[in-house]
Amino acid sequence: MQRYQLICFDLDGTLVDTAGEIAEAVNRALEQHGLARRAVAEITLLIGAGTRELMLKLLARIFHERPDLGEKVQVDAVLASLDQHYALTSGSAAVVYGGAREALTRLRAAGIKTACVTNKELRHARQLLRATRLEQQFDIILGGDSLPHKKPHASVLRHAAQQLGACLTRSAHVGDSAIDVQAARNAGVAAWAVPYGYNAGEPIADADPQRIFVDLHALADHVLSQTPNFS
Repeated sequence: MQRYQLICFDLDGTLVDTAGEIAEAVNRALEQHGLARRAVAEITLLIGAGTRELMLKLLARIFHERPDLGEKVQVDAVLASLDQHYALTSGSAAVVYGGAREALTRLRAAGIKTACVTNKELRHARQLLRATRLEQQFDIILGGDSLPHKKPHASVLRHAAQQLGACLTRSAHVGDSAIDVQAARNAGVAAWAVPYGYNAGEPIADADPQRIFVDLHALADHVLSQTPNFS
């Protein structure tokens, strides 16, 4: 019976709840440039493509509401401020989801490779993983700036599999968003999901993943059962 060789994990909203600390960094950057803070819930719905893209979307919304700000606010300066503030908040209030740490331990003990694949900038991802004591649980960590492309581009998960010597047909990626589901499909690996997390406020079932696990402990149960159909 064949076994899974590699399980790739999204970070924000899958392994760790980071909405609060991301929102705080965003709001500090806005305030630094004379802009009003935004609701945490609003910012949370923009998580998934990386902090830079999050801020660009939020600024576009702000400029739509206040067209006069378009000529007064320097977008590049706000992005630079966000990077500085997120370096201070990343990992400061993050909470590892129940079952995540145990699942990683079980998978690695069974000889299965693990990867963390996020659209967050690599330096921030590593800081977060160190703060939550998860960094050593992965054979490879890829950020949104690690490669020429980021999720959902097919090359990202394929790169992880190639680096770790894993077959795509014996690999899977799990995340909380439609971006993760599409990334898995594009790469030709099993597309799995968890029902918590962010996903722009939409049910993850709408993205039609092959499997939805109630938590990562359940995912580990499935992987370690050595189910041969890799569905």
